[in-house]
Amino acid sequence: MEDVRRVLNQFWGYDSFRPLQEQSIRTILDGRDSLTVLPTGAGKSICFQVPALCKGHRDREGARDREGAGRGESESGNLAVVVSPLISLMQDQVNALKKKGVPAALVNSLQTESEKRQVADRIRRGQLRLLYLAPERLLSPKTLGFLRQQQCVRYFAIDEAHCVSQWGHDFRPEYQELKTLKRLFPDASVHAFTATASQAVRSDIACQLGLANPCHLVGNFDRPNLTYRMPRAGQKMQQIMDVVHRHPGQSGIIYCLSRREVDTTTQALRTLGFNAKPYHAGMTGPQRKSNQDRFMQDRCDIMVATIAFGMGIDKPDIRFVIHTGMPKSVEHYQQESGRAGRDGLDSECVLLHSPRDFLVWNDVMHGDASQVARDSLQAMFELCNDVTCRHKAIVEYFGQDYGVMRCGACDVCLGELELHERSREIARTIVGCVRDLKQKHNAGHAARVLTGKSDKRVLQFHHERLKSFGELGEHGPMAVKVWIQQLISQKYLSRSGPYHTLAATEAGRRLLRGKGTPKLTATGRGKKSAGGNETFVPAISSLAAFEYFQSGDSIEAVARKMSRAESTVTRYLTDYIRHNGINDPTPWVKPETAQRVLANKHLAGDGKLKPIFDHFNGEVSYDEIRITLACDR
Repeated sequence: MEDVRRVLNQFWGYDSFRPLQEQSIRTILDGRDSLTVLPTGAGKSICFQVPALCKGHRDREGARDREGAGRGESESGNLAVVVSPLISLMQDQVNALKKKGVPAALVNSLQTESEKRQVADRIRRGQLRLLYLAPERLLSPKTLGFLRQQQCVRYFAIDEAHCVSQWGHDFRPEYQELKTLKRLFPDASVHAFTATASQAVRSDIACQLGLANPCHLVGNFDRPNLTYRMPRAGQKMQQIMDVVHRHPGQSGIIYCLSRREVDTTTQALRTLGFNAKPYHAGMTGPQRKSNQDRFMQDRCDIMVATIAFGMGIDKPDIRFVIHTGMPKSVEHYQQESGRAGRDGLDSECVLLHSPRDFLVWNDVMHGDASQVARDSLQAMFELCNDVTCRHKAIVEYFGQDYGVMRCGACDVCLGELELHERSREIARTIVGCVRDLKQKHNAGHAARVLTGKSDKRVLQFHHERLKSFGELGEHGPMAVKVWIQQLISQKYLSRSGPYHTLAATEAGRRLLRGKGTPKLTATGRGKKSAGGNETFVPAISSLAAFEYFQSGDSIEAVARKMSRAESTVTRYLTDYIRHNGINDPTPWVKPETAQRVLANKHLAGDGKLKPIFDHFNGEVSYDEIRITLACDR
């Protein structure tokens, strides 16, 4: 590996490897197929880039082996072909490699024919070591014919390899056609790389690509420098600001579920004085690139984006990642949240979620999603609503043992979850209901019984006659389903079989006898975490008006531009006044009127404006009173 270390230091400036990098590189140099899973930030790209500049065992011994097999004595291939799903991702990596002096190139649909010919000429002359292609481009007859004719490919690196598996979180059918590479290039090894893959996905990747006795290398999925918090969404803008204020001037990503939410959240942050930029598929390519470049170059602190942003982003100092809604799988969450703290320093990941997120995703998937996708969504829902260590839950989801009782880096282990004061009583009611249902029904049915829903199946089994029918009616079925999941995670209930039927465990039966201390969340929201800012954050609806007021528009003008009633716009104006600390009401209220209101402000001692209004016998409007008092703080 002496040559490898020389290359690593010469081109990347590193003196040592991160975990599993050396082993992964060795499999490539040895010409053995492999599957490497390294979490986001663990440096998987180096694993397939470094060997392209090194000599491997097959370079030294290949000529003799091929002669014995009757395939001639030509030199071994010198080109590594990297398969990547996004043009922007390929462009970023190739640009970075060129800056290091690495002979790399890409071919894509945006290039001119002249540019493509230049790349082909460099391959013919043996001047390239790394060639980046999308799977569609690689698998075209023209490209395959050219590469086979040149006999230049030493190995293929399949990046984002989870895309090949229908069990993965970003399945792409074109990736499955890559299995032809083993047949068409028998002398080239194939190496799959991904940041997130469960055991089932790993096995499927190896099978779909036809890897020959591959070496499996799986890194540690835990990111101990990340603090996970998963509070229920309430006043989202306030919750976002609590996180942002804990990281003043630092880089962060805010993921939203829709383009509209990206735009409104960006506008809110900018109005509040933060350097934020949007990123979503509704923007033009140049707009997205410009905003991404500003973020990468530290000319923008906060990127507000849909999941269209992030793949391949190599910014080490992202200090926080916020999700304003629940992702559709643990794999997605692991990858997106994992963009924080890639430099190993402490960083924060906050996921704001609500039961509605589950319903939205479920509607999106209706009729089109596989059972695998639905199971992934359910697993994400369970992670959000669980009361066990977040680090432990994520690591065990990917099939690894955590081995630590308390991580000290999540809202559960930090004691930030607000537990229901009647946890034990509610838990006994739920377990008792499961027992009375003869352990033959799932969580959805139990929740409908407990909340008193007399639907067809409840009536069919006469479950409206059970003692537990309607006992938790004030909470609603979704809240009860959350509690059922929490009781499953604490081993008071179990779920099994194709219909996910519930049963009381031995611990659950002991609970019915008065033994046990189950934990159920109150509203699902966390306690106010340390370091949060008690700062006034107006609603997003009012923030839209702030820029108009900043430009000097009158109440009447803003009402006209926003199609709102003047009384509503006045409320937005009072938000604007308080947020900016304005103490002069005269731009909106006549000076003499403001003086009269302030002279009688004691009449509104309990916060009610009617005594002041009545005092002036209608000569001063409610809006004038509100504006004047908003300035008097």
